[in-house]
Formats: sequence, structure tokens, C-alpha cells
Amino acid sequence: MNIEEYADREMLVINLANKIAGEIRNCLLHHEFASFAVPGGTTPGPIFDALCSVDLDWSRVHVLLTDERWVPEENARSNTALVRERLLTERAAAATFVPFYRDGLSAAEAAPEIAEALAPELPVSVLLLGMGEDMHTASLFPGAPGLSQALDPDAPAVVAVSPDSQPEERISLSGPVLDGAMSKHLVIFGQAKRDALERAATLSGEDAPIGAVIGGGTVHWAA
Repeated sequence: MNIEEYADREMLVINLANKIAGEIRNCLLHHEFASFAVPGGTTPGPIFDALCSVDLDWSRVHVLLTDERWVPEENARSNTALVRERLLTERAAAATFVPFYRDGLSAAEAAPEIAEALAPELPVSVLLLGMGEDMHTASLFPGAPGLSQALDPDAPAVVAVSPDSQPEERISLSGPVLDGAMSKHLVIFGQAKRDALERAATLSGEDAPIGAVIGGGTVHWAA
């Protein structure tokens, strides 16, 4: 795991957006398309803003979420809504979005269908992750029911999870899919998350899920 420190958050956003764009371009030189997995939450918004206007062949980019709250897109807590508003706009509007939510099904019922739809996208070409101060990433929360199965090397591509700390069911890329991405980037802001990441290095994957998936990746940090 390589840690890159930045003087400020604006510099991090600009540099990381350029780096991700370069990796997608390079992938498209060798493959028919590039799969780009992104998180929800507040952290990636400015990165999306910087990426959406970049000049690359977005028509060959497939965007998917690292995880999704099991709510309709119109719901304010939907990660899909954020991605459509901040990333899939301007030049990036030409990208293909691979949705998770299935109306009328629970996350557990939809998981096999989603996994089948994701099969052609794997391994993920470029992965962008966030992390909470509790060391969760995607929707893999410490101590959540089923976490050990989600981190198992033989886990399916996506898993339905119902963390006790969260108000709704979720769907998440599994540990092996996150860990198996061709390029991995983790963005964290503030000293508290930097301290949490350092703690994660001393803990098991079940206590600190981020530690189970970021090996070989790059951490981008600014205060």
C-alpha cells in the first residue's frame, strides 16, 4: 500500500482525477472497454466533478458502484443519484452505467442477478474507494452479519448486507472483487481517517475491512 500525501484537498482532487483518467485511457488502449467502480458518499463528489469533463472515450467506459443503499434512485440516500448528477454528465454522459437496484426485489433476492450482470465487467479496471472512521469500505462494515462470507476468497461478486448501524439493506461488491481490481485508489481526508487507516494495518479484515482490500493500492490523503 502506497500513501500519497497532498498539500490540500483541491490538489488531491485534481491530481487523482488526472491519474484515474490516464489509467482509463491506458486500459482502453488494450481492451474493448474499461470498468470504473466508484463509491457514494460526500468524498468522491469533487473528484467526479473534475473527471466528468475529461476528454476520453467515455462511450467505452462502464461505470458501476462499489455499493448501493437498497432504495430507489429517487431517494435522497441513493448512491446512483449522486453518480448520475456528478459523474455521468458533460463528456462522461456517454459512459454506460451498470445499475444495482432492482425494483420489487430485496437486495438478497437481486444479488444473483446483479452478479451475473457484473461478470463481463470483472476484474474491475479502476477502483475508487472511500473509508469511514470505523474502517468500513463499500458496504463492508466491521462486525456486520455475513462479513466473513463477504470477505471469503470464494464469495460471489456482490453480497447483500444489513449492517446494524445502517437504516436500510445494501448491496456491495465483495471483498475478492474489490481486492482483485487492476488499479485501486483510496481517498481519505482528515487526521482521524489517517489514524484509522494506520490502525487497520494491525487488525483483521473482519475488524477493519479496508485492510482486506487495499493491498497493492494507493492511498490519497489530505488534511
